[in-house]
Amino acid sequence: MATAASSSSSMVATAVLIPRFPAASVGTTRCSALPPLPPRVSTASLSFSSSVKLIPESKRFSLLQTKASEETSVDAGDLFADLKEKWDKVEDKTTVVLYGGGALVAVWLSSILIGAINSVPLLPKIMELVGVGYTGWFIYRYLLFKSSRKELATDIEALKNKITGTE
Repeated sequence: MATAASSSSSMVATAVLIPRFPAASVGTTRCSALPPLPPRVSTASLSFSSSVKLIPESKRFSLLQTKASEETSVDAGDLFADLKEKWDKVEDKTTVVLYGGGALVAVWLSSILIGAINSVPLLPKIMELVGVGYTGWFIYRYLLFKSSRKELATDIEALKNKITGTE
């Protein structure tokens, strides 16, 4: 009985290892013993192409055209000249460089911190929930009513004056 079970299991093992493909496709490597599926026909691409064909050609191209305004063109030489002029006006250049370097280090450290928080399984979803809750509170507190919008505008102006030193 034991020999019959061992011989039948060896037959099953050899049956699984026998390739089911014709000899012509032996040179290609396949991951499974299943035959390949036929190519998939997408119905979304068919409906999109048919809807595009319904729009006249002149209207299609007019939808894609954008107009460039002359005000947005910036010359690189003018930009560098303005930056050089502003840099020459700065009296304490070492402080500006230190603040800029500190800002870059702060951004780098915050990206590391956010990456660490993002790797904890449930914490990103909880942080999203806190963010949505705070956004809802901010909208209710400052943006929903006209009086609170005026209060927010005065708070922002006071903060701008405090930062610029024109208080």
